[in-house]
Amino acid sequence: MVGLAVSAPAVSRPAWRIPYRWLGKAVVPLVCIGLALAAWYTVSLVLLAPDRRFLLPPPHQVFAESLSNPAKMEVMLHALAVTARVAVTGLFFAAVLGIAIGVLMSQAKAVERVVYPYAVVLQAIPVLAVVPLIGLWFGYGLTARVLVCVLIAVHPIIAMTLFGIQSVDHNLRELFTLGRANRLRRLISLELPAALPSIMASLRTAAGLSVTGAVIGDMFFAKGQPGIGTLLDTYRARLQSEDLLAALLLAALFGVAVFAIFTVAQRLTVGRWHASGR
Repeated sequence: MVGLAVSAPAVSRPAWRIPYRWLGKAVVPLVCIGLALAAWYTVSLVLLAPDRRFLLPPPHQVFAESLSNPAKMEVMLHALAVTARVAVTGLFFAAVLGIAIGVLMSQAKAVERVVYPYAVVLQAIPVLAVVPLIGLWFGYGLTARVLVCVLIAVHPIIAMTLFGIQSVDHNLRELFTLGRANRLRRLISLELPAALPSIMASLRTAAGLSVTGAVIGDMFFAKGQPGIGTLLDTYRARLQSEDLLAALLLAALFGVAVFAIFTVAQRLTVGRWHASGR
């Protein structure tokens, strides 16, 4: 007697679970923002004396005197656009340089032994200690700002590119060796695709570091068009706390936006086949 295979009925998920999941993801950031605003109000209105409240004005005062002022917002947004251009340019050069160095080190141990210690030293030296030398050597304009971004952002790209290529499965390498694949074909067809999750993760980290470098460059290299860091330094010197906090908020939102863009890019490129993009 032949047994009949009975297929289990498909279990459908309730329709309410999908929006509930997205709602749960939205609630946590909103709660964090609410707690941050509550802490801000507590420090400004409770802990600070009235004569010292100018050091940290409450959120509604920042919005009324700065964020809702079209003239001030125009200046800040223009400066933010300058900073964004510097950050994107620095990130581009850091990505090209970092991936190229990481690939070269993965293909030649001699290059890794020579170059990698310098990359570690470059990461260990505080960028604020190097900034005066950059100004002396490259001037105080746009080039110096971009260079600061590259110095800050390039190390994680080098390290993660090298790590991703070196982490390729040994069995896959043997398979390409049996197929008599040359070094270039192995790099293009195996190692770079396998290292793509690590490279995308490094770009996401480097994007935030590039924004930080652009703001630092704005503060130290004021020649040329002012960036958001230039405004932060100016508002600090003039004790314009409302404008200072508004500019700082815009810079933070820009950093979050850049991080979100690269998070989406990581999901689109590796999300279907690698856990890091899910």
